[in-house]
Amino acid sequence: MVRDTAAAEDLAQETFVKVFTRLSTYDSGHKFSSWIFKIAHNATVDFLRQPRPPMSSLDDEQESAGKQALDAATPSPLAAAERTELAEALDAAIDRLRPEYRQVVILRYQEEFSYEEIAEVLNLPLGTVKSYLHRARTELAETMRAAGWGPDCNAAPLLSVGKGERS
Repeated sequence: MVRDTAAAEDLAQETFVKVFTRLSTYDSGHKFSSWIFKIAHNATVDFLRQPRPPMSSLDDEQESAGKQALDAATPSPLAAAERTELAEALDAAIDRLRPEYRQVVILRYQEEFSYEEIAEVLNLPLGTVKSYLHRARTELAETMRAAGWGPDCNAAPLLSVGKGERS
């Protein structure tokens, strides 16, 4: 959710310190993992509320290099380029979601939580979690389609020609 490895590591450490110091408040009627994720979620929300300086170009280069390393196993350069562009477009679309939608999307599809676990971690009714996921998927589909990615598009954009231009 923070999209910064160092910050994520700091938040993980902070979470485990809080878990240790608040172990006596754990209710055994709930899943232990959900309790930990609730603490992690609260720490993350607190972190995201703090003002942060913009990412530097060095951070962008490191992130891009990491994505290229993941694509190294792809057989063709064209497929690797398409996959990188798709990942970037999807990341940008997720970043544009409302924070509550982004949270449920990340917990569901990156952390692979069940709907019930998401509801418990975020302290939301199950119906609200399902509604947020539905709305988030709809917004993501519209954003991706508008960016040229989707089943009804003639061809997915392959490579950026210039800033903001697609071939």
